[in-house]
Amino acid sequence: MNHFIITVLILCYRFSFQYYRHLLVFKFAIEEINRSSWILPNVTLGYQVSYGATDPVYNDRIQFPSFYRTVPNELSEMDGIVQILKHFGWKWVGLIVSNSDSGGRALDKIKKGIESYGGCVAFSVFLTDTIYFYFFGIKSFIAKMNKKGVDVIVLFLTPAHFNAFIWLFSSRQITRKILLSSSFFPALIPHIHGYSRTTLNGTLSLSAQGGEIPGFETFLYRMTPSNYPNDDTVTEIWEKLHKCSFTGSLKTNTSVPVQKCSGNESLDDEALSRFGNFDFRVGYQVYTAVYALAHSLHNLFSARAPAHPQAPAGSLKHRFKPWQLNAFILNVTYKTSSGDIMFFKDNGDPPAQFDIFKWLFLNDDSVVSRKVGRFDESKDKNHFYINSSADLWSPYFTEMPRSLCSEPCSPGYRKSKIEGEPPCCYDCVQCGDGEMSNTTDAVTCVKCPEDQKSNRQKTDCVPKALNYLSYMDTLGASLASTAIILFITTSVVLGIFVKYWETPIVRASNQHLSCLLLISLMLCFLCTLLFIGRPTQICCLLRQVTFGVVFTISVSSVLAKTLTVIIAFNATKPGSKLKKYVGTQLSIILVIVCFLGVTLICIIWMASSPPFPDADTSSETDTIILLCNEGSVTFFFCIIGYIGTLALLSFIAAFLAKDFPDRFNEAKNITFSMLGFCSVWGAFVPAYLSSKGSRMVAVEIFAILSSSAGLLICIFAPKCFIIFLRPELNIREMVGRKA
Repeated sequence: MNHFIITVLILCYRFSFQYYRHLLVFKFAIEEINRSSWILPNVTLGYQVSYGATDPVYNDRIQFPSFYRTVPNELSEMDGIVQILKHFGWKWVGLIVSNSDSGGRALDKIKKGIESYGGCVAFSVFLTDTIYFYFFGIKSFIAKMNKKGVDVIVLFLTPAHFNAFIWLFSSRQITRKILLSSSFFPALIPHIHGYSRTTLNGTLSLSAQGGEIPGFETFLYRMTPSNYPNDDTVTEIWEKLHKCSFTGSLKTNTSVPVQKCSGNESLDDEALSRFGNFDFRVGYQVYTAVYALAHSLHNLFSARAPAHPQAPAGSLKHRFKPWQLNAFILNVTYKTSSGDIMFFKDNGDPPAQFDIFKWLFLNDDSVVSRKVGRFDESKDKNHFYINSSADLWSPYFTEMPRSLCSEPCSPGYRKSKIEGEPPCCYDCVQCGDGEMSNTTDAVTCVKCPEDQKSNRQKTDCVPKALNYLSYMDTLGASLASTAIILFITTSVVLGIFVKYWETPIVRASNQHLSCLLLISLMLCFLCTLLFIGRPTQICCLLRQVTFGVVFTISVSSVLAKTLTVIIAFNATKPGSKLKKYVGTQLSIILVIVCFLGVTLICIIWMASSPPFPDADTSSETDTIILLCNEGSVTFFFCIIGYIGTLALLSFIAAFLAKDFPDRFNEAKNITFSMLGFCSVWGAFVPAYLSSKGSRMVAVEIFAILSSSAGLLICIFAPKCFIIFLRPELNIREMVGRKA
């Protein structure tokens, strides 16, 4: 923000009826007190009490120990201006102040106040007291006042600089601005003319609280030359009010003859209102100041001298010291004629009380003022009030102007600072995934809890969808149906084998191992159902263990069948020592040993780091993945490796036995089944590691179903084919014959 110094001509006015009115109030109060019998009886008046000095320098009790005032100091007025700006949310504001100590204080304090609620000063201008700027800088000044987005401009000017501002705009105008002025504005209304009326139309201003002065209007009507024949000022005012002269000419440079005053002219309301005589706000401060001193004197005269406690009351009346009166002024408290409680704070200031006015300049040259609010620092609560039903924005606005550098960021967005611009100039950036903002002009977005996500508008956090392989999903239902169908199919094959138990093809395929293999395959198909549905503690503990055990039994059964074929073929050779191993005992022992191996791995796994239900909230932004945490992935892949090793041994053994001369030799079928088995589980590992959520579970189920189905089809489909479609081959003579 750049400060801009404007130099203009200060205009002086020789005579002001408004200021003379303040003197009349002073005179009226003195006369009223002198006539009173209850305050200062037998004392005739006529302490430093000011009704108009607002400079805070007078609060210095060391330099000005006896200074008091009945008008609030200008710092309170600045606070009132900031309260108005804050109330309406105006965050992009221009400041025009006097080039003086008062203007410097106003700039600093109002700027800090605006920044305290997130606003910025769009520009600041100092008005100085020379005419240089009028010729060389007015265009720049107008450009600043018309700066984009600046709908509100604060004027904190002394009366002299206010007149300069009015003079600047007497021949040019600016519209569609809300001007917010200090309390000097009402006193300058009579001097506003020309285009400056357009510029200042709709101005909001603070004004010191007014009050009733009983009898003062009557006193004004008595201010006639006949009642005050020795008062030249009364004579001059009379001439100006009635545009006449007691000498036959007005006191002007032209000495134009005018009608002679008779002294009996009518002093009506219309004549007085031309000079604002019925606005007694400043006069009320004069009235209050006189009575503050009068009450202090009254209290002092009624007190006893501290050095002479036995002295009668009123002993200080004729011999008090100035410092003694000072103490009484500081402690004075009384009720004014309007019912307000008057007192002085420790710094000599009264409680700050301001009314807020709206000023309208009408086409008939009249001025209308409307009270639209109040600012009262004497109350702890509700000390600021705006009448929202009042006409606040005419004539240039139909609704409250925004006065913003940037449009407010809607909920779901956050403010992003623009490099090199003030803080209230920003871009609006939408919150990221998993973040939200539910307020306007949010500085940051709030991160949603882990179990929630942001909605589409990024204005709220909503629960994440649960991701697990459900029976209600198409994929889950399809896999479950496939598992049931394969289970039933395997059960049918088992029934066929039981029914044809004594046939050559069943006997040649090692009946007991075939039944064990079929039962384990049935369990393999059923164990996949443990993987479907919402993960629970029992399912997480059982599913990998069950899978590992039943799959080990299946593969070890295949390995045992293959080794049985190899042993049986080689046992037929002369002198072979393998004859004693022919039978089912060796194959059962092999299956048991393999079973014990995988069982040992599972026991260690369950004891050291068992699986448990878990929720993954970080892998996907929109869903919570419900899964079984394996506890130790090492043990899981140990089981996979263990089963894979058995499958590889089965494949090697079957490959070696595939050319044995027996029509019912299963080695070739086992070779193909193990080749498919190894291919499936070889592809399973990378697919499993790269999958998440329900897809990861589906990959494992698919691997179990496809590898188990491969064993079922490759090993048992040819036997069922012979049993039902080629029964002529299912005879004893075919055993041992080369296929």
